[in-house]
Amino acid sequence: MTIRALLTAAVLTAASPVLAQDAAAPAPAPAATPPAAPPKVAPAKGEEARAKVKDAQGKDVGEVIFEQTKHGVLIKGQLENLPAGQHAFHIHETGKCDAPDFKTAGGHFNPTKKAHGILSPKGKHVGDLPNLYVDKDGKVTFDTFSQNGLTVKSLFDKDGSAVVIHVKEDDYHSDPTGDAGGRIACGVVEK
Repeated sequence: MTIRALLTAAVLTAASPVLAQDAAAPAPAPAATPPAAPPKVAPAKGEEARAKVKDAQGKDVGEVIFEQTKHGVLIKGQLENLPAGQHAFHIHETGKCDAPDFKTAGGHFNPTKKAHGILSPKGKHVGDLPNLYVDKDGKVTFDTFSQNGLTVKSLFDKDGSAVVIHVKEDDYHSDPTGDAGGRIACGVVEK
């Protein structure tokens, strides 16, 4: 053997226990895969109420849905056939919607006897809601949330309640109506 071959044999002989040990060692475990996220489960629906909204001519405008949650009331709706622009949207104190002016719905739902408007230092009515922004096609879809004491159950006091859409936008401070003008659509809240 040549010196080169002898050196190679010596190195391999010295390394063979280490190589054999590596071969016998278990392969490293693959990186742990994070556990799969639990499937999303929608919370159980709370008590619901609905208002079918009509304009002064009795034409369907859409529907507003009230859903009770443990944190307040989710209010959502899809409306159409409304004039484009900004319109005040309130819950009124009486479940009656006699056209054409809808005055039978009474004033704003206000069991706590506060002043009108979120910008009023003495406000707001429980029935005060954000303005609706109706697109030029006359349609609006919205979701809003009320946490100021409104409950679905409270909508069904002895004379019920209604939702009303006004001619103008709510300025959020003028008492008692936010300078919202006349009423152009109304819907009685029902179960």
